[in-house]
Amino acid sequence: MATVLDPAGAPAADERPPARRTKSTTPGGRRRHIPPLLAISPFYVLFAVFGAFPIVFSVYLSFQDWDGIGDMRFVGLQQYGWLLRDSVFWHSVLNTFEIWFLSTVPMLFLALVLAFLLHSQVRFTGAYRVAYFIPNVTSMVAMTVVFGSVFAQAGLANAVLRAIGVDGIGWLSSEWGIKSSVSLMIIWRWVGYNALIFLAGLQAIPTEHFEAARVDGANSRQTLFRVVLPQLRPVVLFAAVTSTINGLQIFTESQVLFQSTDTGTTGGPGQEGMTIVLYLWQKAFKEHQFGYGAAMGWVLFAIIAIFTIINWRLVSGSDDDRRPGLAGLLRRKGARDGR
Repeated sequence: MATVLDPAGAPAADERPPARRTKSTTPGGRRRHIPPLLAISPFYVLFAVFGAFPIVFSVYLSFQDWDGIGDMRFVGLQQYGWLLRDSVFWHSVLNTFEIWFLSTVPMLFLALVLAFLLHSQVRFTGAYRVAYFIPNVTSMVAMTVVFGSVFAQAGLANAVLRAIGVDGIGWLSSEWGIKSSVSLMIIWRWVGYNALIFLAGLQAIPTEHFEAARVDGANSRQTLFRVVLPQLRPVVLFAAVTSTINGLQIFTESQVLFQSTDTGTTGGPGQEGMTIVLYLWQKAFKEHQFGYGAAMGWVLFAIIAIFTIINWRLVSGSDDDRRPGLAGLLRRKGARDGR
């Protein structure tokens, strides 16, 4: 069919392609985005005021000498130089690592065992889940006071030890007693939380994988290490990273445990409960060295980042070895089923 041309030689109006709509010609234009942006703006305003600004200001503050009231004095990298020569800081770093190791490794293992037991056919599973999660939502300050009475020299812990013929332990006065008591409080608080995280990961594993393991004659230990753990790597990675971040920021347990004495700001006798965050709080808010505290906070951030990367590399592994035992189990099950 011939194209109808107007006198000027252009296609007729009914044959012309429709004009492209621009942002200015779209119905509502840019104004239609205003209501959604206004709806989410409170979050960004609060984040900018209470999140982004403190982070940026702490970077600036780490290069200043400031007591919180007077004028700031620029000192450059001197704060970090003083920090590297601070023996108390390195003692707090060592204490933090020891407490983190004593608490995180047993806590993750116990959480995995509890999750594996809850995943089995047991009665009152819902009640167990609630009971395991209660410590995580309980006030840590209140529970630290309770644990302080339990670990006192004449407390319940030593009473139980004496009942079985063991001498009492200086839970709050000896080096490893202090670290053990703080570690036990951390385990008590986080083992149930991580157990529920692991349980959610277990419930995402197809049931036929467990059936294949049973058909192949695998016991509970073999099922746990050859079937469950290879498929729980993302969940284990999440739990390991979050536990590392929380474990390297220990503060409440050490501070409240000794708050009734002058050692409340030093982490107990011999500073054996002094952690990085407790030392940061002491320098910044007790001695009013805010620049020094900011520098310490960024060093702590670097330590957490390094340990997070290490956990990622150790737990994630490579894609080739994610399911070493599962593939064989499924192949054998398929052969028995004639598939």
